[in-house]
Amino acid sequence: MPNEQARLDQVFQALADPTRRKVIERLVSGPAATSELAKPFDMALPSFTQHLTVLERAGLVTSAKQGRVRTYRLAPAALEVAGGWLAEQRRTWERRLDQLDRFLTDLKEQP
Repeated sequence: MPNEQARLDQVFQALADPTRRKVIERLVSGPAATSELAKPFDMALPSFTQHLTVLERAGLVTSAKQGRVRTYRLAPAALEVAGGWLAEQRRTWERRLDQLDRFLTDLKEQP
């Protein structure tokens, strides 16, 4: 469980940055080279590659190098970890809100 929590923390830390979220959004449509991913961002390539490193360490992307070109792909399993956690939180809060609704309805019906 602690290892799973650490992985979840890494995923949310990686997704906390808007640049990294945009990279993830781009990779949904398919693999891309570092230079292609960096184009829309106004930053030096070494700074941009730090973002890619964070995403890779979090398990959100994988990369492969062929010649001088490094290509990144989305690794959806890490997103599923975050999605599962969010779904559990949603179920918890929906259950709590349903209980509150029943309680308030009962109060309203009392004389």
